[in-house]
Amino acid sequence: MPRPSSFSAPSALSAVAARLRAAGCVFAEDEARLMLSTARAPGELAAMVERRAGGLPLEHVLGWAEFRSLRIAVEPGVFVPRRRTEFLARRAAALAGRRRGAVVLDLCCGSGAVGAAVAAAVEGVELYAADVDPAAVRCARRNTAPAGGRVYEGDLYAPLPAALRGRVDVLVANAPYVPNGEMVLLPAEAREHEPPVALDGGPDGLGVQRRVIEEAPRWLAPDGCLLVETGGHQAPRTAEAVARAGLVPRTAVCEELSATVVFGSRASAGDGLPQG
Repeated sequence: MPRPSSFSAPSALSAVAARLRAAGCVFAEDEARLMLSTARAPGELAAMVERRAGGLPLEHVLGWAEFRSLRIAVEPGVFVPRRRTEFLARRAAALAGRRRGAVVLDLCCGSGAVGAAVAAAVEGVELYAADVDPAAVRCARRNTAPAGGRVYEGDLYAPLPAALRGRVDVLVANAPYVPNGEMVLLPAEAREHEPPVALDGGPDGLGVQRRVIEEAPRWLAPDGCLLVETGGHQAPRTAEAVARAGLVPRTAVCEELSATVVFGSRASAGDGLPQG
């Protein structure tokens, strides 16, 4: 939660908000409050305001993003966790909470927000995560450290310990799913300040997803479950990929967050998963 600042007088709030508003920030006052609560000195505040006015994403300016009531550290150049992905984290936590000491794998973890949120919600999980981006891995190690998370750098499953095969109870993946032809349609903040590897999913957006799904059965425990965030219009094709991998697909949608998650489990482990 925001902490009090010694220089957060109404005049300072008004001045910061005015500068941000002039730069085109729609939620200038809200952003100003967050900066005032985060900055430790007037000079730091001034630098933050100028970076934001120059187009840097607010979360990169602050050094953190709020996700499931956690402050998730994000460095400049690291993918910022989206609020819609809280649905993925919530569903993963619900599944992990069904067994003591659940083994959770956060693949394409970025800053580690999903894994950190699951571990914060479910006591005693055994948390693993992996990402190909070195900067993301640095952040993920910080964010999952309180839960004893083990974070690996490399392409999908490649860097993971072989002993993890067949042990994963909850395998969660927020792989990139933007079709590369639609990258130009993303907001400038995402295009210019977040890594393409975290966004670009290939010609139809599902290239990385398919690789995650294809190999998932080798890593899942017998009653384990795969959860993949995807686009609403892409969900049928994501579900097809899950079925081709030999898993039973089910889809859950959160209208409030405009979020879609496709699940995959073995037929014998399907009880209790969302229907439809």
